[in-house]
Amino acid sequence: MNEALRPPEELPLFPIRGCILLPGEHLPLNVFEPRYLNMVDDAVAAHGFLGIVQPRRDGPRDRPRLEAVGCAGRIASHAETEDGRYLIVLEGVARFALAAEIDRPTPYRLARADYAPFAGDLAAPAGQAGIAREDFLALLQRFFAHAGLEADWESLSGAPLTRIADKVAMAAPFDAAAKQALLEAPDPVARLRTLSAMMSLALDTSGGHPGA
Repeated sequence: MNEALRPPEELPLFPIRGCILLPGEHLPLNVFEPRYLNMVDDAVAAHGFLGIVQPRRDGPRDRPRLEAVGCAGRIASHAETEDGRYLIVLEGVARFALAAEIDRPTPYRLARADYAPFAGDLAAPAGQAGIAREDFLALLQRFFAHAGLEADWESLSGAPLTRIADKVAMAAPFDAAAKQALLEAPDPVARLRTLSAMMSLALDTSGGHPGA
């Protein structure tokens, strides 16, 4: 990987519950809190990376504990609105284990990121999953109908299953714990299988009927 695209070990953190970022995917964000506006300014001036991580429900409300795994994203686009907000798009680069928080006098949180457990994120994409494409797409269509979601099925027809699964993992209305499980799957193939199991369970629980 180009060194300019390699995420730094010291990473500013953007905690968002119910939201994950995956390598190779894009996450649009509307940034308006002063501390996070400051964080974006600092990141753009330094290395251009932010860490997306989910806060847990325990700990102080103003400084909750964080999940142990997040994802580093490169700021791929950055625009300021007339009312002072930032509209940014993060491109997921690599997941990280949160090794330790860094005590610095910044209004936002910083952490030392350990990318070693997810070294495969920085390597070439893995092969296909050994899951029948037709079966997965049929399951996906049933799940989308059940969840009231829409998709451009024609555009998905030629995409790798693992890429489709990553997009669904980020967009689907799973709870925070399920999102974290998808984020922490060892690799894209494992994430595809985990997602398939979650969709099947959701359909089985509801009886498989759209809107149930």
